[in-house]
Amino acid sequence: MKNRIFTTALVALAFALLGNVVRAQEINRQKSPQFDSPVIEADNTVTFKVHTPTAQTVAINGSWMGWGETLELNKGAEDVWSVTVGPLEASMYHYNFLIDGVSAIDPKNAHALRDGVRYASMLIIPGEKSEIFEINDVPHGTLSKVWYDSPSLNLNRRMYVYTPPGYESSNEKYPVFYLFHGGGGDEDAWTSLGRANYIMDNLIAEGKAIPMIIVMTNGNAFQTSSLKTAPDAPELTRENYRQYSGLFEKSLVKDVIPFIENNFRVKASKENRAIAGLSMGGGHTVTATTEYPDVFGYIGVFSAGIWEGSTDMEEKFTALKSSGINLYWVGCGIDDFVMDSNLRLLDVLEKTNIEHVYHESSGGHTWANWRDYLSIFATKLF
Repeated sequence: MKNRIFTTALVALAFALLGNVVRAQEINRQKSPQFDSPVIEADNTVTFKVHTPTAQTVAINGSWMGWGETLELNKGAEDVWSVTVGPLEASMYHYNFLIDGVSAIDPKNAHALRDGVRYASMLIIPGEKSEIFEINDVPHGTLSKVWYDSPSLNLNRRMYVYTPPGYESSNEKYPVFYLFHGGGGDEDAWTSLGRANYIMDNLIAEGKAIPMIIVMTNGNAFQTSSLKTAPDAPELTRENYRQYSGLFEKSLVKDVIPFIENNFRVKASKENRAIAGLSMGGGHTVTATTEYPDVFGYIGVFSAGIWEGSTDMEEKFTALKSSGINLYWVGCGIDDFVMDSNLRLLDVLEKTNIEHVYHESSGGHTWANWRDYLSIFATKLF
C-alpha cells in the first residue's frame, strides 16, 4: 500500500514539474517577439530578421554577395534587427549573420547546410532556374551513406550513393557516375550544396537523363569521412598535402569502383562509367583519367584544370585519347579565379586533338555554376 501511495505521489510530482516546464516555455514564447526569417516577397526581395538584445552590430553575408562582403542590419522594436535585400534571381543561396563579428545561422530558418566545417542557413528563390534542384512531385531515388574498406589508404571510409527511382524494385543494371567535391568539402557536399540527388530525380523524370547510379565519395585521402580524420594524418600545409597526390585516384580505381561493382547492380565497363568533379575534384578527375585511361568513358571537369603542368602531360593526354573517350566536357565561369588553369587544360586538349565540349558561363567559383554544370553534363551521359 505504501509503495502504491509513493508511486502515485511521484507521478503527481512529475506531472506538476512538466506543467511548470510547459508554462515556462509559454511565458518565454510570449516574451520573445514573433516574426519569420527569411521572408521572400513576390518580387523576390528577401527580408532577414534576428532577435539579439545585447548585440552592438549585426550584419549578413550571403552567397549573392561578393567574397567577404557584408551588409548591416538595422535595429528595430523589441531588439529585432532586420534588412531587406534583392530582388534576387531564382536560385539557391546560403547566408550567415555576423553578430558582433561572430558568425551564426538564422535561428528562425529550419533549412541549414554544411560545407566542410562551415555552417550556413539556406533559402531557395523560386523560379524557372530553381526548378531543376527543387523537391518536385516526381519519383525520387534513394540516397545511402555507405561505408567501405580502402586498402589503398588503409582506412574504412564513407561515401554517398544515389540509386535512381525504381532501383530497389527492378533487376536492371545501371551505369555509374563518380562525382567529386572541391577543396574544403567532403562526401556530403554534392547533395547538401549541389542538390545532386534532386537534380537527377528531376532530369530522369523529364526524360532528359537516363537512370544511373551516382557515387560521391570523400576526396580527402587523409579522412575516413566528414566525421573523422585519420589518426596519423599531419596538420595539412601546401607542402605536406603533396604526399597525398595520386592516392585518392588510386583508391578510387582500386577500392571504390570494385566495391560498387560488387555491391550494386551496375554495368561494369568503361562505356558505362562517367567521372566529374569541381575545383579540387576537377583536378582529381584530370589525374584519374590520365593515370587510368582505360577506366572512364565520360569525363567532366568543372572549374578546374592543370595547376602545374608536367613534361609528360601531353603524352598522358595522348594516351587517354588513344584509349577512347565518349565525351570530354569542360565548364568554367568567366570570372572564376581558376580560369588560367582552365585555359591550360583547354590548351592541352587542343594540342592532343582531343575532341571536347567547352561551356563558359557567367559568374565565378560558385555552387550556382556547378549545379548548372551537373544538370547539363548529366543529360549527355551514356
